[in-house]
Amino acid sequence: MSSTNEPAGRSAGTMHIGEVATRTELSLRSLRHWDEVGLLRPSGRSEGGFRLYTEADVERILVIRRMKPLGFTLEQMRSVMVDLDHLHDGSGESLEQARDRLGTIAREAAERRATLQRQLEMADEFIGLLSAEM
Repeated sequence: MSSTNEPAGRSAGTMHIGEVATRTELSLRSLRHWDEVGLLRPSGRSEGGFRLYTEADVERILVIRRMKPLGFTLEQMRSVMVDLDHLHDGSGESLEQARDRLGTIAREAAERRATLQRQLEMADEFIGLLSAEM
């Protein structure tokens, strides 16, 4: 019998997909899809084949979740994650190239945010117009 309170096949510090979905406010379907398309794979699997996630996985999921409302494609998100990995572990291709690509994405994210801000302002104006008529 294990001395931890972890379910069989689950190591300390790991979470099942349901807990991760709750913590990240994402659907199980999204997390499974991201695994299937290779965007974000869980760190492991239980003996029963259930996805097991770590805190590092959750942090990565939150990066992706922040990109979603800005309309980035799965491929763009995947590239960002690869470049962030290069920066964090200092491996792979040139760190300078990874920084350049991330800089480009950051500028694009800022432009997309500005567009969303303009849309929100127009939505607020519309709501104000309707409220004035009621």
